[in-house]
Amino acid sequence: MPVVLNHAVDALAQGVLQGETRAIARAITLVESRDPNRLELLARLFPHTGRAYKLGITGAPGAGKSTLSYQLIPRLKARGYRVGVLAVDPTSPFSGGAILGDRIRFDEAFEGVYIRSLASRGSIGGLSRGVPPAVRVLEAAGYDLVLIETVGAGQLQVDVRFVADTVVLALVPEAGDVIQAMKAGIIEIADIYVINKADREGANRMRLDLRNALELGGKPKGWNPPITLTEALYGKGIDELVEFIEEHKRYQQQSGGWHTRRLQQLEWELQSLIHDALEQQARSVAQQLFSQETLHAVLQGAENPFPKLREWIGA
Repeated sequence: MPVVLNHAVDALAQGVLQGETRAIARAITLVESRDPNRLELLARLFPHTGRAYKLGITGAPGAGKSTLSYQLIPRLKARGYRVGVLAVDPTSPFSGGAILGDRIRFDEAFEGVYIRSLASRGSIGGLSRGVPPAVRVLEAAGYDLVLIETVGAGQLQVDVRFVADTVVLALVPEAGDVIQAMKAGIIEIADIYVINKADREGANRMRLDLRNALELGGKPKGWNPPITLTEALYGKGIDELVEFIEEHKRYQQQSGGWHTRRLQQLEWELQSLIHDALEQQARSVAQQLFSQETLHAVLQGAENPFPKLREWIGA
């Protein structure tokens, strides 16, 4: 992406603050990139950020996360929220591209709702590092609820807990036999559990198994995560889910958990930005230390790369 001049950053920031859709799109593209001007843009927007409620929707592939989101959006709008949606899609390991097509129906369905797909860019945590800065762009543009939908999540894909104030985990009845295997991973990060496609056999049994698994896992005292049944395709159970979401928001604000979680989110966001910068620096150093000629020599056994690495690292 070409470097954006400072006056262009100023204009872009003003466009975002005025809620211009094109400026929001350009700003998210910039903050997703590794262009150094993204930090300048974030600095301009920072005083107008930090106010939005962030709702994370995660779960295994096929659990109906997009359908749940589709059903939640109009209900959240009806409660007075201005809703923005960040949907993280898997990145192809071959082309680096992402499969973003199944968000098109969102764009056509909800006037005033900003929808944006972000590529995971190889992250194993179920999110893109571009999510926190993209959230800040939406906050600065006046969105007070940001719904974050992760890629299909497994045991290691738990980064959503570092960006969301409330995490909704979607499961399906067929997942009942893997609860024990997941218990030490993503099962533990949710604030609300949804057993979607509850018209299928085994939904009630799974709810019982899940409750038992949570009790055995020793969830922290205070908030007792509800387990609700939905048939998102038909809108069944969604109103109850919205009530649980609002209840958790109130609990967080009254218990002090909101502040604790926001500190964790800020730490993760800043660490991610530093990680990106160091990763970029590491690529540059590697190219300087090991040219193609050097790599060929190493491959042929004519050169040992490790003394050079040791010298550079200072070990």
